[in-house]
Amino acid sequence: MDLGLNGRRCVVTGASSGIGRAVAAALTAEGARLLLVARGEAALRDAAPEGAEVLAADVTDPAAAERIVATAQERLGGLDVLVNNAGSSANIPLGQLSEADWELQWQLNVRGPERLMAAAAPLMAEAGWGRIVNVASSSGKRSSATNVAYSVTKSAQLALSRAYAEAWAARGVLVNAVTPGPTASELWIAPGGLADQAAAARGITRAQALEAAAARTPRGQLADPPEIADVVVFLCSERAANVVGAAWSADGGAVPSIL
Repeated sequence: MDLGLNGRRCVVTGASSGIGRAVAAALTAEGARLLLVARGEAALRDAAPEGAEVLAADVTDPAAAERIVATAQERLGGLDVLVNNAGSSANIPLGQLSEADWELQWQLNVRGPERLMAAAAPLMAEAGWGRIVNVASSSGKRSSATNVAYSVTKSAQLALSRAYAEAWAARGVLVNAVTPGPTASELWIAPGGLADQAAAARGITRAQALEAAAARTPRGQLADPPEIADVVVFLCSERAANVVGAAWSADGGAVPSIL
């Protein structure tokens, strides 16, 4: 299936690992041109497909959005697709969340993506075509006690996605979100990641923690990052022309809802 992405100019944040890296690979396979963004330049260069442009930037920096969009214009000649994927989490009980923890999640999941959408959407609208996909989380649909700050701000990200979808769809800029569940990315499986944190918190082994996470989905396994990337890339495509303001579950059935 031709997704109509050949030559499209795409920005992907959080692109040095996990879902973001898989999205970059999938977009490259479709012939898209990429500007990949993450905080660490060395890791970003290691992860980048051949021919992709890279930019070290922290999306929580209020100045980052304008810089990212300006770089896309300079190096790619414009901007057609934005994938807001940057994010992180940790296993922190509700009573132990600090002001800094709450602020980090707010900036990563709400303000950072909002600033990028505010900078990118007008440029896309001028061209009469654009796609924005926010990589949210199943915990934005069903609250998780693992990190309430993450869950609450992912819910806010979904509301933000819907607001931008309604504001820009008539001008050809389609905004949607994807809500993955537990995914076998570095966030989960790297040493010290969520699997190890869950194991330590519950007094179980790492393997048991991963089994428990998988068991919470009807599918019974963690997603692979490319499985999430395929959903993201479809929403970036010409084929998704009638999908507006959606929050597509890609969680293995973790959230028991048809919405």
